[in-house]
Amino acid sequence: MLNSAFFIAATSAAAPGGVPEQGKPIFEARCASCHGLQGRGDGPQAPFLSPRPASLISAGTSVKTDVELFAIINNGKPRTAMPAWKDALNEQERRDVLAYIRTLVRFQPKPLTPPPPNPQH
Repeated sequence: MLNSAFFIAATSAAAPGGVPEQGKPIFEARCASCHGLQGRGDGPQAPFLSPRPASLISAGTSVKTDVELFAIINNGKPRTAMPAWKDALNEQERRDVLAYIRTLVRFQPKPLTPPPPNPQH
C-alpha cells in the first residue's frame, strides 16, 4: 500500500510551475501550428495529421493533472505527431508552456439563477 503522505509530496514536487507570459511565445512558435493559437487542435497543420492534434481546451485535456500534461510535453505521444520536447526545450520553457496552456481554458458556468431584471429608465 502506498503511503499517502509520500504520494502527495512526490506529486507536489513533480507538479510543474511556470510563467504563462513566458510560455505564450514558445507555444505560438512550437505548438500553434498543430494545436492552433487558442489550443483547439485546429492549427494549419491539423488537417494533415492523423490522428488530429488534441484540443487543449477540451474537457478531456482539462481534467488531466499538470503532472500528466507535463509528461506528454516531455515525452510526446506515441502514434501521433506530438513530439517529445524534453530535448528541444529546457525544463523551465516546458513548464512555462504548460502554464500558458492552462490559461487557454476559461470555463464560464451558467448561473443557476437568472440575473435580476434590468430596469429601463
